[in-house]
Amino acid sequence: MAFAWKASGLTYNRYLAVAARVVRRSLKEEPRVAAEKRGQMDLRFAKWQGGKQGENKSLETANAAAMADSAGHQQ
Repeated sequence: MAFAWKASGLTYNRYLAVAARVVRRSLKEEPRVAAEKRGQMDLRFAKWQGGKQGENKSLETANAAAMADSAGHQQ
């Protein structure tokens, strides 16, 4: 018997993210606010070239810029 999350096409990480969001939303106001702050992430990355680290960039900002650039090239 397959797990329900697997049968529905979710990855395990996505399943955990959905479950965590449901639990956070079910909490009372004060604990919910504290839990939601813990659930936020700020991922950063740097591109390395020639053995030197480039500028640190926010993954969210870089993804948004790449999506906008991609949408502009498709038209």
